[in-house]
Amino acid sequence: MSLPALDPDLLKAFIAVADHRSFTRAAAMLNRTQSAVSMQIKRLEERLGAELFHRTKVNVDLSAAGESLLGYARRILILNDEAVGRLREHRIEGIVRLGVMDDYGTLVVPALLSDFVAGYPGIHIEMQTGLTASMPDRLGEAFDLVIAMHPEGRGGGEFLRREQAVWAASPAHATETLDPLPVALYPQGCLFRKWATEALDARRRSWRLAFVSHSLAAVEAVTAQGLAVTVVKAGTFPSRLRALSDRDGLPRLPAADIRLHRASNLSRAATLLADHLGSALATTA
Repeated sequence: MSLPALDPDLLKAFIAVADHRSFTRAAAMLNRTQSAVSMQIKRLEERLGAELFHRTKVNVDLSAAGESLLGYARRILILNDEAVGRLREHRIEGIVRLGVMDDYGTLVVPALLSDFVAGYPGIHIEMQTGLTASMPDRLGEAFDLVIAMHPEGRGGGEFLRREQAVWAASPAHATETLDPLPVALYPQGCLFRKWATEALDARRRSWRLAFVSHSLAAVEAVTAQGLAVTVVKAGTFPSRLRALSDRDGLPRLPAADIRLHRASNLSRAATLLADHLGSALATTA
């Protein structure tokens, strides 16, 4: 024998009467007539085979069966709203312009975008990688969202995680005797370039700029060949390099904050992506 289905419209009427303890007030809240609400409650009682209210001329009180049903009714309607809302958002369309650092754009963000696009196939993402120092200033004009690197404790936006800057070199090549020290860095405007050169100067370690590139892969390849040392994030440290420290004669570097910046008046598509990236990056910090 099949169990009776619980119609959400009947449950809404039931909850309204239970909350207001009045058919008249429930009808006004639902914008229906009192007789219509009474009929809905009667239909629900008939389906369940139980009386849900004790009615008098003065009060409308829940019966024992009504008390038992109330919590389930609320949960059913909440799940109904969640399901409908999720399916509607699944059909959202739009283009979102995302700016991000090269290493995150290569190693971290693509997997997160894959998960997102699987749930929102109508949202198309245009991602640009590079130096992020000036990207937040172009929000709204060139970008909807920017994941940028800032000095620790600064930068605005939404804090996601902290990344330690680390010296890196080839495992097969010594660096202690190199003088001047060859370094492979990113162009002017890169926070790690600024920190590296200032730290070496403060240590009075002679150095030369051996290689400059916007490309993480190119800098890593040059470093892996023993042609230079570089600076990378601990969280995206390349597996084919080795970390250097004070014991290698190199100064400790600062930590950086990774922050999410949103343009004003974001579309629903951009807001969904921002929430997804923010949650995922903060969780996996």
